Amino acid sequence: MSSTTQQGTLVPPPRAPEPTSSPTPVAGGVAGAGSRRDPYFDNAKYLAILLVAVGHVLPVVVEGSRATRALYMFVYAFHMPTFVLISGYLSRSYTGRPDQLKRLLTGIALPYLVFEVAYTLLIRWGAQPERPYSLLHPSYLMWFLIALFVWRMTAPFWSVVRWPVPVSVVISALAAITPGLDGVVGMQRVLQFLPFFVIGLRMRPEHFRFLRRRPVRIAAVLVFAGALPFTYWATASIYMTWFYRTVSAQEMGVAWWPGLVRVGALFVCTLILTAAFLSLVPGRRLWFTVLGSGTICGYLLHGFLIRGGQYSGFFDRYPSLGTPAGRVLLTVTTVVVMTLLCTPVVRRILRPVTEPEMAWAFRRDARGAAGPGRR
Repeated sequence: MSSTTQQGTLVPPPRAPEPTSSPTPVAGGVAGAGSRRDPYFDNAKYLAILLVAVGHVLPVVVEGSRATRALYMFVYAFHMPTFVLISGYLSRSYTGRPDQLKRLLTGIALPYLVFEVAYTLLIRWGAQPERPYSLLHPSYLMWFLIALFVWRMTAPFWSVVRWPVPVSVVISALAAITPGLDGVVGMQRVLQFLPFFVIGLRMRPEHFRFLRRRPVRIAAVLVFAGALPFTYWATASIYMTWFYRTVSAQEMGVAWWPGLVRVGALFVCTLILTAAFLSLVPGRRLWFTVLGSGTICGYLLHGFLIRGGQYSGFFDRYPSLGTPAGRVLLTVTTVVVMTLLCTPVVRRILRPVTEPEMAWAFRRDARGAAGPGRR
């Protein structure tokens, strides 16, 4: 499989083939020659990217509606942790080979460079004319790409650590009580989300098969059924900043030790909700499975529509969007638009940025296959 066909999704596909898989292009990632796409992971990525978009648009209409705020909090509790965990699982074969480094640069670093500049221009136009251009301070949703770059680079380290998950949890907890970490490359979020990436690295296909067993799926439905009313009850007393993971507990006015307790409780709840979501993802090929390979496009582009609508005053011109019917319409429209942004035609248009060959920039031994032992 060529380098060109091994890039382009928000997270790359698994290295190990599943019985129901079929060969398809994979993303700036780590799957080797002969890899097959598992429809389960494409389904999970598509459904999760819809939650990302809904989570980004709900703040526009959240004022005055406790139910909307509860839904916003519920979605934020697990939508990005889900992506991070899948990213970790699909990074299991990353060892830093030249061909993997090449895909890391073209599939993650290059899109970050291009779209960071684009989002900075958008912010300068709409909100902060003096905002500087800085690749070390990611704009809006660009933090995830730079975080993915950092996590991927650390993948070999977690394969040699004796207790990778506990170590990552300790690092995350220490970050949560260390003020000032978010100043460079969004390090607060990079470290606080780290355990989900490491958990993904340590997971195996049998773990996902366990999650998709019927009793576990029934339990997942019950978890969601209980989480929604609980979130509605708790929404008035919990700050959304806890879910953003952009600042420390002290910066939210909480001492370090009760902050650790809250961070720990949030981590457990998030892990349960993530597992419940992954349990309910269908494993067979469906009409939207192909859209899972275009999630990078939807992720990178939808922010322009939401921020552009805010900066231009579009949402303010239609106060009816703040009504129950308007919120439903906006949510449905967001789902439809995000679906369109993940289609193959959009992926082809963005290919020069998200899937460039760039053979001219690399030595010959970094462009080809890794050899007979490649997986």
